[in-house]
Amino acid sequence: MKKKLLLFVSIIFLLMMVGCGNSNTKSNLSTNSAKTKEPIELTISAAASLQDVLEDLTNKFNEEYPQIKIKYNFGASGSLAKQITQGAPVDMFLSASVENYKELEDKNLISKGANLVSNKLVLITSSNSDLPIKNFSDLKKQEIEKISIGTPTVVPAGTYATQALEYDQVWDDVKKKIVYAKDVRQVLTYVETGNVQAGIVYKTDALISDKVKIVATADTQSHDKIIYPVGIIENTNYPAETALFFNYLQSDAAKKLWIKYGFAKE
Repeated sequence: MKKKLLLFVSIIFLLMMVGCGNSNTKSNLSTNSAKTKEPIELTISAAASLQDVLEDLTNKFNEEYPQIKIKYNFGASGSLAKQITQGAPVDMFLSASVENYKELEDKNLISKGANLVSNKLVLITSSNSDLPIKNFSDLKKQEIEKISIGTPTVVPAGTYATQALEYDQVWDDVKKKIVYAKDVRQVLTYVETGNVQAGIVYKTDALISDKVKIVATADTQSHDKIIYPVGIIENTNYPAETALFFNYLQSDAAKKLWIKYGFAKE
């Protein structure tokens, strides 16, 4: 009888041990599963002219990948490229200039890239302006005292604007009227607030504001083609997640939003 009791107790003990082991295993699996679903944050440096469309694209992306949070650093492409070369912790770069993008590519800081979208260059005034401006040549007129463009050394839109003004042979006449801005969005603000009488921005910037109007579009032959390259930074800590967003930006779903905001898909 004692032997049978001892055997019974031993069996119960073994069953309890197995149960605990299974419980621990399940707990470990649950913990590991939770880790894979923990949110991560990507840091993306992007041209200021992309702010509105990227915020919309990110909202759509997060409907499918809510665990991937995206933090943007918007600014002039030249300044952003310089930050990255100096070691800024960035996962992806979206430039408004092929030249600024190529700087990183030449330094082997880009692991994968593509040409994303294109844009147009336009001349704008405030929506209630009655100034006689119908083309770039009109900027020479005496009543036009202040014109804003982005600083060409760091703002691609400023480089394109200078090229267009030189092409139309008006640069020498207007260069003393120029008010330089830190990025293309500041140019837009200067025109909206009446601090300048005209400005040169991307078509997509003009379309988001009801306080300005487009009075002329630059001839595409008057400046370098406006291309926005996108690249994954070589030393990203999240290559798989960055690649997901990189691919999403080029998807059919994203294409509709690019077009909605006035960009042309490459």
